[in-house]
Amino acid sequence: MLGSHIDTVISAGRYDGCFGVLAALEVIKVLNEKKIETNSPVVVASFSNEEGVRYQPGMLGSSVYSGALNLADAMNIAGVDGSSYGVELERIGYAGDMRPGEIVPGAFLELHIEQGPILDQEAIPLGVVEGVVGISWWEVVINGSANHAGTTPIEMRRDAGLAAAKLVERIREIAVKVGGDQRSTCGMIKYFPNAINVIPGKAVLTVDLRNSNEAGLAEAERQLMACSKEIEKSENVSVEVKMLEKVSAVEFDKNVLSTLEQVAASLGVQSRRMISGAGHDAQLMARICPKARIFIPSIGGISHSPEEYSSPEALANGGNVLLHTLLSLAGIDEKNQTPE
Repeated sequence: MLGSHIDTVISAGRYDGCFGVLAALEVIKVLNEKKIETNSPVVVASFSNEEGVRYQPGMLGSSVYSGALNLADAMNIAGVDGSSYGVELERIGYAGDMRPGEIVPGAFLELHIEQGPILDQEAIPLGVVEGVVGISWWEVVINGSANHAGTTPIEMRRDAGLAAAKLVERIREIAVKVGGDQRSTCGMIKYFPNAINVIPGKAVLTVDLRNSNEAGLAEAERQLMACSKEIEKSENVSVEVKMLEKVSAVEFDKNVLSTLEQVAASLGVQSRRMISGAGHDAQLMARICPKARIFIPSIGGISHSPEEYSSPEALANGGNVLLHTLLSLAGIDEKNQTPE
């Protein structure tokens, strides 16, 4: 199985996810044009809602496919716009009748842009991804007391906005204290009533924690809970912390990784081992089959932006390694010519 996803984030680029699906289709096209028959059949997957922007959790399609999430539960998920995931799949013609997981791959390969600066900065054309970080998403709701911005003395305020600002600073400190490849981010924040002359009575923010080490991720989660309690006490507010989603760190199949490296070397494409800091469908598919990912450079490390870009040469390198790795894993008869 080859593939990726085609959904995007707001104001996204055109490579994230889509490249992996198009490259997989290009591999099929080449095999057909060259009349190459593989010993194992090949299928292309385009997973829905990997980004998790409109519907949560993210990686929803691959979660259902791999059995991590029940189909009926997924179809009933409500979007941030109030829509129904199941209804929308029907509307766009994506609600098929095949049982999720009916095809169990011998291996799953996902080609993707790096979405980071390492390959570009080191001028290395290919990343062999040996694992994906664990991710936990949280929602924090802070309740204080809305009041007049001009008449309420500073010492008498229960300012949810100030408490949120202090928590955002502490969220950054979590990454520094845990160390290693720990990441911690506040990506969304809302104040209520959100008026210029009103002390915020409520603040809602999100926290994104990531680490390739499960113990490190657990420590980051512990620190989030601890600093929330400290701010609750110091600012005289109430703080509710709720987990939205949790995906464990995943190590990919050593044999498939080795095959990727050997194929890249045979094609004269330099590669290096990497850990992915972004979540991907691959880590869900690793539940049911051997799995590996291929990265190509993102110029400037830019992603989730209209400025996202990977060169035609980089795209071709990734596609060629994907094709020849597939041939190595799926096998071809000796009478079949290996495509150039």
